[in-house]
Amino acid sequence: MKRLLILGAGTAGTMAANRLARVLDADEWRITVVDQDEIHYYQPGFLFIPFGTYGKADVMRPKRDYLPRAVEVILSEVTLIDPEAKRVTLTKDQRVLSYDVLIIATGTHIAPEQTPGLLEHEWRKSIFDFYTADGAAALHRFLRTWTGGRLVVNVAEMPIKCPVAPLEFLFLADAFFQERGMRERVEMVYATPLTGAFTKPIASRELGALLEEKNIQLLPDFNLAEVDPDQKVIRSYDGQSAAFDLLVSVPTNMGAAVIERSGLGDDLNFVPTEKHTLKAKEHDDIFVLGDATNLSSSKAGSVAHFQVDGFVENFVRF
Repeated sequence: MKRLLILGAGTAGTMAANRLARVLDADEWRITVVDQDEIHYYQPGFLFIPFGTYGKADVMRPKRDYLPRAVEVILSEVTLIDPEAKRVTLTKDQRVLSYDVLIIATGTHIAPEQTPGLLEHEWRKSIFDFYTADGAAALHRFLRTWTGGRLVVNVAEMPIKCPVAPLEFLFLADAFFQERGMRERVEMVYATPLTGAFTKPIASRELGALLEEKNIQLLPDFNLAEVDPDQKVIRSYDGQSAAFDLLVSVPTNMGAAVIERSGLGDDLNFVPTEKHTLKAKEHDDIFVLGDATNLSSSKAGSVAHFQVDGFVENFVRF
């Protein structure tokens, strides 16, 4: 019997497991999913937690509820992927799993420790993220009693998961402050490493006026060098600076640490991936889905749905 091993039960891994369980012959294939967390977080919902639309519990569900019963599910971190031996070592009991085909869907996570000063004494006090459930919930608690000041939203570096999310946050914040009758007491600034508000020049040209209409200052080409939590200032490599009373950060996004340990990734731990087949560039029996890939499109929100549809067709032919 052939063994299909899926690392990661986020959106991409869960969709792949469901689709492949339906199209693969159960007498020929055994499907195993490994994930370190029991709970699935609906990450697009994180945007709404700071403003009270959702609570943290609204975006949490058991991962097992979304996986077919025929699929074996193992809860463990992954210590190492050995593509030459075609096996994966789990952290739990150092268990070793062999595979015929491996799907890497280990996603991405924020790495605030990559920016000097970001993860210091002001973290979750005047500096917050909304790319984690805990960060979004902490920001919600802060905003409930905040009376106003200078709000800076900053993207540390690209690529990030869901590139439009910082703008969505700004627009939701604008509406939130309007509803609370305090918009005039909040100065809003968007500091981004991009040349415009949007990832594409045409979108920036056509839609950039939205920020002006909402009185949101844009600081383009802001490549973050450090955060000074004492002075409450962020600084760029070229000498720009932006003071803040409240900093909402989108920290550096990185792939899973196991990708680095296994020698499979780039400098941000994303796996080099063929665009049309989603095969790992160096290994024909490894496929990469969702945010684990180095493809720029992989970080664009719900693209996992389109990825998995095309992937399943290629996989069946494989």
